Amino acid sequence: MSDPASASIEEHLAQTIGKIGRAGFEDSLWGLLVALARPDNMVALVYRDWGAALELCRMDSASRAFARLQSTYLEGVYRLSPFYGLHLQRAEEGLYRLRDIAPDAFQRSRFYVEYFGQTTIIDEVAFTVRLGEGLSLNLFLGRDGQSGKAFLPGEIMACRRMAPVIAALARAHWPAPRVAPGPAEDLPALLASAADRVLGIGLSPRQAQVAVLILKGHSTLSIGLNLGLSPQTVKVFRKQLYARCRISSQAELFALMLPLLNGS
Repeated sequence: MSDPASASIEEHLAQTIGKIGRAGFEDSLWGLLVALARPDNMVALVYRDWGAALELCRMDSASRAFARLQSTYLEGVYRLSPFYGLHLQRAEEGLYRLRDIAPDAFQRSRFYVEYFGQTTIIDEVAFTVRLGEGLSLNLFLGRDGQSGKAFLPGEIMACRRMAPVIAALARAHWPAPRVAPGPAEDLPALLASAADRVLGIGLSPRQAQVAVLILKGHSTLSIGLNLGLSPQTVKVFRKQLYARCRISSQAELFALMLPLLNGS
């Protein structure tokens, strides 16, 4: 792997350009990113409107950051990620920080507790790159239990300035995967269908929408703003949802619905 102390950012960039399309590109890119922001880990994923997320590469210095990447995240939990939300929203290319795009109750959500709590990730940013229609590449940089520190403002600024260059490098090395096109995924409809098919639970479209937003980490107020409903109306739908599922907490909702996301 490249030693960030042995070369300048410009030298790392030159090395990475020279490795485009060749073995060693990921190592050179990692060296460049370490020189920019000193992340503890890196992973490149492709999000698609149709079909599961794809892993392209990872760099991890013996941390727990990717312990559940294959078994949980890529199996379906990625659908709850704010970064996947950016993909569906067709967000502009650039650098995004998890804490800036996450829902208001994200850190109290079962998704955060059950997934991020196991990875030891404490801060995460991602370069979002458009690969083609319905395809985006997301290059994640994380700080985890190894360093125990969030990214510094100067490191975030350096990555933000370099974002167009990182996007050009990623597009040049990782061309768009050849996949059959299809309609963008409707997660509430998918969840409602799976709940009916697997659990025999019939959810109304609105109940399914509320369920998805709860799972993503939205508060009652935020759910109301997203759906154009009053907080009191959201509480009614939440009560109906819990009654229909015969549960009484968000933890139970997550435990019930997570296997449906993974199996869809």
